Amino acid sequence: MTDEHPDENQNLDTERIVAEAPATGDARVDDAVAGLNRLRGRPAEEHVAVLEEAHGRLRDILDDLDPARPEQR
Repeated sequence: MTDEHPDENQNLDTERIVAEAPATGDARVDDAVAGLNRLRGRPAEEHVAVLEEAHGRLRDILDDLDPARPEQR
C-alpha cells in the first residue's frame, strides 16, 4: 500500500510551534525568540529579515557569554 499523500506531514503549523517555545530562563533569549512571532501573517519575502534579526540577537547574547572575548562595552 502506498501513501497517497506523501507531503501531508510536511504541512506543519509553524505558528503553533513558535507560540509554544518554552521559556529559556534568560529574558534576552526569550525576547529574541518571541520576535519570531512576527513571521505570522507576513509574506515569505519578509521572513528572511525577521529570521536574520533573531539570529543576530542570539549571536550577540552568545558573544556576551563567551569568557574568551574581551568586553566591548
